[in-house]
Amino acid sequence: MASPLISSLLLIFFSTITVTSSKAPCRYKSIISFGDSIADTGNYLHLSDVNHPPQAAFLPYGVTFFNVPTGRNSDGRLIIDFIAEFLGLPYVPPYFGSQNVSFDQGVNFAVYGATALDRAFLVEKGIVSDFTNVSLSVQLNTFKKILPNLCASSSRDCREMLGDTLILMGEIGGNDYNYPFFEGKSIKEIKEFTPLIIKAISEAIVDLIDLGGKTFLVPGSFPAGCSAAYLTLFQNEKEEEYDPLTGCLPWLNDFGKYHDNQLKTELKRLQKLYLQVNIIYADYYNSMYRFYQEPTKYGFKDRPLAACCGVGGQYNFTIGEECGYEGVGYCQNPSEYINWDGYHLTEATYQKMAHSILNGPYATPAFNWFCLDSASVDNESSFGS
Repeated sequence: MASPLISSLLLIFFSTITVTSSKAPCRYKSIISFGDSIADTGNYLHLSDVNHPPQAAFLPYGVTFFNVPTGRNSDGRLIIDFIAEFLGLPYVPPYFGSQNVSFDQGVNFAVYGATALDRAFLVEKGIVSDFTNVSLSVQLNTFKKILPNLCASSSRDCREMLGDTLILMGEIGGNDYNYPFFEGKSIKEIKEFTPLIIKAISEAIVDLIDLGGKTFLVPGSFPAGCSAAYLTLFQNEKEEEYDPLTGCLPWLNDFGKYHDNQLKTELKRLQKLYLQVNIIYADYYNSMYRFYQEPTKYGFKDRPLAACCGVGGQYNFTIGEECGYEGVGYCQNPSEYINWDGYHLTEATYQKMAHSILNGPYATPAFNWFCLDSASVDNESSFGS
C-alpha cells in the first residue's frame, strides 16, 4: 500500500487572473474527472489488494455523509461531489471497479497518489516511494480506450457528448512534488520537475480538446504550508519561519507559487490557441487560505491547523499512526476543522470551497449560470446538507 503521508498532499496554485466570464454552457450533461485523491471517489479502493485495503476503506472515513467508507479521502463529500450536486448530476462513479460506465453517469479516473509524470520517469529520477502507477497519462489512455464504448451507448455524436461535458483536470501534479519532498530532496532538485509537470497537464488538455472537449476546470492546489503533515515534517523551533497570523510555513507556499506562475502562463497560451474552448482555473489555494486567515468567520475553530482525525503532536498527526488505523480517533465535530487526516480536508472545507468556485470569485473566468434559477446559485445551502 502506498504511504499515505507522501501520496496525497498537494501544493499551492494560481493567484487571481482577471479575465471575462466563462463562455461555456451552464447546462453540463456529464462530468469526466482525472486526478489524484482530491477527486478520487473510490478508484484506489478498487485497485488495492483486498488483503491490504487503504485507510479510506475504514471508518471514520465517510462518517459525516455516506455513513460508510466509500474510498473518498475525507469524512464525507469531495469538491467533485458538490459540483455534481450543483449541476443536478449523479455523483461521479469511479471507473475502476464499475460494471457499467456511461456519459450520463459521468466517469472518474482520479486515483489516490496519482502523479502527472509517469512512474518510470520518477523512478529513474530516484523517487523510490511506493506509489500508484496510474499516472495522468495512464488515466487519459484508459479514457481513450473506453471512449468508443461510451459513445456507442448513445445516439448522439461522440464529440457533441464530450463537448457537453465538464472535464475536471485535476488536481494533479501535487504528488510529483510530495514524494521527493518527503524523501528529503532539495527544492532545487524538485523545481526541475515543474516544467515537465506543466507539459504533462497541457498535453492532456490538448488531447481531450482534439477528442471534442470544450470545457475544462483546472484546479490549483492547496496551501501545503498549512497542512498538518507538512507542518509536522518540517516542524522546528524557529518562530520566524512561521506566518504569525496563520502559523503556516510561507517558504513552502512560496515554492507552490513558483509552480503556479508556470502553469498560469501555459493555460493562457492554450486559451489563445483554442478560442473555441473554455479553460477555467479553480483557485483552490486562495479559496482555502482565507479559512486560515479568518477561521471563525467561516465556522472553523480558532488556529485550525490540527487534523481532525489523527493522534499525537502539535498538529494531531503522527507518521505511521494515521487516520483509519486501529486506535486512532477523530474529533467530535469535523465541520469545525479544515484538515481531516493530515493530508486531506473535511467535507465542510470542500463544500465551502466548491461554493466559492462555482458561485464566487475563485474561478477564472467565472462560471456563467444565467440559465439556472438564481436561487440555486446564490444560496450555499444549494450544495446539500
